[in-house]
Amino acid sequence: MPTLFRFLYWCALIAGVIYAILFSLAHLVEPTPRDATIEIPSERTNPPAQ
Repeated sequence: MPTLFRFLYWCALIAGVIYAILFSLAHLVEPTPRDATIEIPSERTNPPAQ
């Protein structure tokens, strides 16, 4: 049984480290906003009359 507890301990430790990394990335890193330009062909917005 001690090996099961040791395995669960390491799984919990790794999950905690991953959670801490994701939490710090979500709260400490600020994204830089930038403009997005998407060109749409005029054929899609104004289809030719048939």
